[in-house]
Amino acid sequence: MSKATRATKMLEQAKIAFTVHSYDYDPDADRIGIQAAEALGETPERVLKTLMALVDGKAVCVIVPSDHEVSMKKLAAAFGGKSAQMMKPADAERMSGYKVGGISPFGQMKKVPTAMEEQAVHHDAVFINGGQRGLQVRLNPRAAASLLNAAVVALVA
Repeated sequence: MSKATRATKMLEQAKIAFTVHSYDYDPDADRIGIQAAEALGETPERVLKTLMALVDGKAVCVIVPSDHEVSMKKLAAAFGGKSAQMMKPADAERMSGYKVGGISPFGQMKKVPTAMEEQAVHHDAVFINGGQRGLQVRLNPRAAASLLNAAVVALVA
């Protein structure tokens, strides 16, 4: 597995401090983020999942703790929209340039507005997908939000 992805290259270019962590990705896991947390020996609230969604038909990226679900109402409100829905996996892959299970908010093919769950910034460090299945980057969540120009708001149900 290559540890150099578009995501890690973006972090390096921005001079964001991070470490790379590999784990055995299980494509059959019920909840991929929870499986990643268990494999890394981390608490699920520190392992964030990256989701692609649509708010009023426009693509957005959402970063939330792996043990929480996104509130569609809060997601729509975060982007000033009326309705939100999860993006279909094939559309998420095409938009981000990453495979489902390996979608990173960093280095996506097309830059889209991003929001991060506010609970995430209370940790000193979190894990976010590094752009490949079984690859996570550990970094400061405030630095990640700043780099992504992400809105830090309440997003979980």
